[in-house]
Amino acid sequence: MIHFLPDSPAEFAPAPYAEAVARLASIRQALRLVEQFEGEPRGPAIDTGQGHERIAAAWPTAPEAKRRCFNARSERTANAAAAGLEVLMSQRGDGGAPNPASVEQLADAIRGGIDDLERLLAR
Repeated sequence: MIHFLPDSPAEFAPAPYAEAVARLASIRQALRLVEQFEGEPRGPAIDTGQGHERIAAAWPTAPEAKRRCFNARSERTANAAAAGLEVLMSQRGDGGAPNPASVEQLADAIRGGIDDLERLLAR
């Protein structure tokens, strides 16, 4: 008898660094949204080049403490970006324009968080 279904289901296991890449990509996306408030031209939403490759190369050999540190720092940066974007959107929703200084400060904070995460994995 011919069977069209495999005897054992193929298991999909995401790369061990996939969550770290996804989190960093979401932080970069938040930065792109903030940059729209600044009037800067939008860059690519997700770093498809070296950022992904650096994480892929560094993650398997990174000690558990460094991975936990990356997770904590990326969560803190993502939460700050989300809170800042919420404020900017509420200001825009109320018919006003966000303060340019606060937009710049939020963008700088997100950029600093991204740089911090990249330096962490580069060590």
